[in-house]
Amino acid sequence: MVERLGIPTASIIGSGFLKQAEVITKGVGVPLAIGVYPGAPMVDSEAELRRKVEEELAPGILRGLTGEAPPDLNTEVEPAAGSIVMSGTYDQVQEHFYKQLWTDGLPIVPPTRERVDAFLKFTDRKESDVIRVLPQEGREGSILSIAITGVMSGCRPEYMPVLISIIDAMSDQKYRIEDSGSTPGWEPVVIVNGPIVKELDFNYGQGMMRVGRQANTSIGRFVRMYLRNICGFRVPPGAGDKCSIGQSFLVAMAEDEDSARAVGWTSYGEDRGFKKGENVVTVHSVVAITSPMYSGGDDAKTHVQQWAEVIGGSFTYWAHTGFKTGLWSPLIIAGPSIAGVIAKEWTKDQVRQYLYDNIKVTAERATHYARMTSTPTFSFENLVRDEILPPSYTESKDPQRLVNVIIDPNMVEILVAGDPGRNQSRAYMSNHVQGPPTSRKIELPKNWTQLLKG
Repeated sequence: MVERLGIPTASIIGSGFLKQAEVITKGVGVPLAIGVYPGAPMVDSEAELRRKVEEELAPGILRGLTGEAPPDLNTEVEPAAGSIVMSGTYDQVQEHFYKQLWTDGLPIVPPTRERVDAFLKFTDRKESDVIRVLPQEGREGSILSIAITGVMSGCRPEYMPVLISIIDAMSDQKYRIEDSGSTPGWEPVVIVNGPIVKELDFNYGQGMMRVGRQANTSIGRFVRMYLRNICGFRVPPGAGDKCSIGQSFLVAMAEDEDSARAVGWTSYGEDRGFKKGENVVTVHSVVAITSPMYSGGDDAKTHVQQWAEVIGGSFTYWAHTGFKTGLWSPLIIAGPSIAGVIAKEWTKDQVRQYLYDNIKVTAERATHYARMTSTPTFSFENLVRDEILPPSYTESKDPQRLVNVIIDPNMVEILVAGDPGRNQSRAYMSNHVQGPPTSRKIELPKNWTQLLKG
């Protein structure tokens, strides 16, 4: 960073992001000069925007560029890893953790050394091993921190290999964990494949996305708790997470691989490049979810056409974020009965191609959506020129021309799960380059089978 070299810099921050800026400053370890724009520029008139820039934003930028020292960083020392932070009754522990902003607002399981050690038995890695130093607050993503958070979230010790793989996936640079607190308020969802689904008793059938099954629920809670406590993505009275409204955590998904194989489709894990029978976790951002997609009939096209209509109606508005970055990955949970009908005629690739060909939006409408959100300079022409989008998006200059909402059919993801006795599917929209599907093979300890037997 140029700041570390002593070169004067200044960051432009909207006033609503000041708390988040403080968290980032703590994480990078250097004070940052800030010019503040009061309010939201997207809703200001041109005259008001000019006034705020000249009278309020510019002076802060000038101070930073002329080398005026920002305030000193908060140098408060945190407890050492593995140290005892308090002793007391169960209720006292709950109250202390809540006041320290170490909980998600629900009671936690006190992370005693005994409970943490039980988790550490389910990995061959040392507790001091660090996967990555994580934004926003610059803490170490250590094996010990994973075990502690797993205990607090209500996980069972045998979930530990899954938890490690989740944090490993989220630590991948392409996943962009630093964007977990962005204003859309997207949530990560974990997808589990392999024999471990049955070994750990995940729900992959009826009610799979409801709270109630310990593996699905506690692992979903673990992800949000880890983002909160280790990364620093907290909502008021904390800071770091700037979701404008947000959504609740998603329980972990698991695929019904038996049903997928029965209809002749590969599993989601195999689609992600892993071998049949390998245990895999994938972490995938979710910014929007369709309504339940009910479909009937005994031919493939009828069902997939219904998907196209519902997904198009739900996701077209937000697709401009994918246009700007060249990436978004819609995820479809196909109910087993629906997958059985479709698979008699179509492969997954044929499903993907149909959705690609039939979900469209006018260029004018997509541009309007982008400009209403945060991109007044949105232009298909510029995106094609910069090779972010293919030339097909500018084959015509007609603003009413139809363009593909899905950029590439290969980006569509499909897994089989849900109620086998009902004709329902559902789709989840990713948040473009923020949290793209990122997978890891689950590494089991050498004595896994013996540990499961107790």
